[in-house]
Amino acid sequence: MQKLSKLTAALVLASTVAIPALAAPETYVVEGTHTYPRFSYSHFGYSTQLSRFNKTTGKVIFDKAAKSGAVDIVIDAKSVDTGYPTFNEHIQGEDFLDTAKFPTATFKSTKVVFEGDKPASIEGNLTLKGVTKPVTLTVTSFQAMPHPMMKKDAIGANAFTVVKRSEFNAGKYAPYVGDEVRIDIAIEAIKE
Repeated sequence: MQKLSKLTAALVLASTVAIPALAAPETYVVEGTHTYPRFSYSHFGYSTQLSRFNKTTGKVIFDKAAKSGAVDIVIDAKSVDTGYPTFNEHIQGEDFLDTAKFPTATFKSTKVVFEGDKPASIEGNLTLKGVTKPVTLTVTSFQAMPHPMMKKDAIGANAFTVVKRSEFNAGKYAPYVGDEVRIDIAIEAIKE
């Protein structure tokens, strides 16, 4: 009976001790007014041309404790912005993005590699013009903290990769117009 009393007292004591909550993956929604994929390429060796996409959606899952994450991004290819409406139409044409048949481009991660508490690279599949290829995004900056204006948890990052447009059936005028295209993405996402 005395053992039962000690066991009961131990259980009562254990139930009053706070047990720390385990961290769980958190989902963040892409904030479209601060998320812009950009691309750059050589134009006949004269200059490096810079363009961007104005509409991007998606989600990011981040688990700091487990050092894991996932990224799922959808880019509206029709939102390409070269700075000139006529050239936007040219880039949306069949020779390049072919937005009539392929209105979106996507990136879905397969692995997030951490260095310390922050992601250093994101491996995944880029689908552009109906072609899917593995790419690795190198993360050059990452921040996770409460957003000072929205008063919600937020994350932000900058990352880049280099692809060959000819591998995505968009190699018109290569090599004069550079086949290698650098894709940079500035992303901000707010916790759901």
